[in-house]
Amino acid sequence: MERRFKASTGDTPLMYLQRVRVEEAKRSLESNNKTFDEISYHVGYQDTSFFRKIFVKHTTMRPNEYRAKFIKMVDFGGQ
Repeated sequence: MERRFKASTGDTPLMYLQRVRVEEAKRSLESNNKTFDEISYHVGYQDTSFFRKIFVKHTTMRPNEYRAKFIKMVDFGGQ
């Protein structure tokens, strides 16, 4: 199953799931003021430190940097 999944998606099931969870976390960071701990729990991680490492691995930014960048983009677009 794993080989077929990877052939179809380009990712292992675990990498795919991590990517989906990171994308959901990014949307949450962009759209609300929840803490990263709250977002981590929401996307299925109990260990927020571990999820923070996964987030950085996928985005090359820490969660607070990501949120700050998005807020600046929104502010800039509104001017």
